[in-house]
Amino acid sequence: MPAVPPAALGLLAQAEQGLAAAVRQPQPAQRFAEAYLCALRAAAALLAARGRPHRGRAKPTSVWTLLSSVAPEMREWSAFFASCSTTRAAVQAGITSRVGPRAADDLVRQSGQFIALVHRAVHGDRR
Repeated sequence: MPAVPPAALGLLAQAEQGLAAAVRQPQPAQRFAEAYLCALRAAAALLAARGRPHRGRAKPTSVWTLLSSVAPEMREWSAFFASCSTTRAAVQAGITSRVGPRAADDLVRQSGQFIALVHRAVHGDRR
């Protein structure tokens, strides 16, 4: 098995540590945004581990779209997190009323599941 690039390991570690911090975040909107960021870092880790597809001079593409092409087994996760992007952008813009405690807790849980899957994909183990 080839060595995992240091960038992939660093991003995955940030995702795992960030998720632990997100769990402790008392504000639901911030908890949601932090959990989303952790999933984003995990996706970036998998991209770093597997490599981006060659796109030439194509327009910028979201991490979720790239992940679908590089890791087809993560397509459903990519679609799920892409659907959360608008809410995360709203939270970053200060519109926090869209996120209640349940939505935040659900995203933390789903991000944790995704990060665990990415960990296994990157390390090739069954964690």
